[in-house]
Amino acid sequence: MKITYHGHSAISIETDTHRILMDPFITGNSLSDLDPNTVEADVILLTHGHNDHVGDAFAIAERTGAQIVAINELAVYATQKGLQAHGMNIGGAFDFDFGRVKFTQAFHSSSYEEEDGTFIYTGMPAGIILTIGDKTVYHVGDTALFSDLKLIGERNDIDVAFVPIGDNFTMGPEDALLAAEWINAKKVVPVHYNTFPVIEQDPDAFVAKLTNSEGFALKAGESITL
Repeated sequence: MKITYHGHSAISIETDTHRILMDPFITGNSLSDLDPNTVEADVILLTHGHNDHVGDAFAIAERTGAQIVAINELAVYATQKGLQAHGMNIGGAFDFDFGRVKFTQAFHSSSYEEEDGTFIYTGMPAGIILTIGDKTVYHVGDTALFSDLKLIGERNDIDVAFVPIGDNFTMGPEDALLAAEWINAKKVVPVHYNTFPVIEQDPDAFVAKLTNSEGFALKAGESITL
């Protein structure tokens, strides 16, 4: 499979049969290399409801017919907009035709802000473990450092983990290094940084300090293959 980083926390995964988007924040993301009017997707996975993670998911799903997979409250909200969605919750897993999805804990918050400023409750924030064949991808989501990341690493053979490093809203590089050690993925890609001034970080310095994983400070549009 081909996994491509698209700035902030947006990831795309191409398999032989499916095009998967995760947290497709494109409009308003100056680092993104995607065009929300042309990007294709069969499935959209969302870690939580914040606008910089839901991003263009609703518009893309409406245009492409992609199924949204999210925490239940966010999935229900998507269905209220006339979209196809599958609701899940933390600790639950489901086998889809594109792979197995499991939602994990993340310590953060989660709500969606409408254009009029109204906030919609969108359930708990989460991380996502996606298993396709014998490969496992872990999008850690927006989170603080928490000790169960070690348990997640012990219970899963993770090929690549996307770990937030931005600080202010999520853990910063120092905590993310410990998180990466606990997750023990073969490859680690830093995410959720440099989109806004308050989360400016040096991804190259972060990956240089990784001790038990190969690090990739990907620029938007760059890929790794599993």
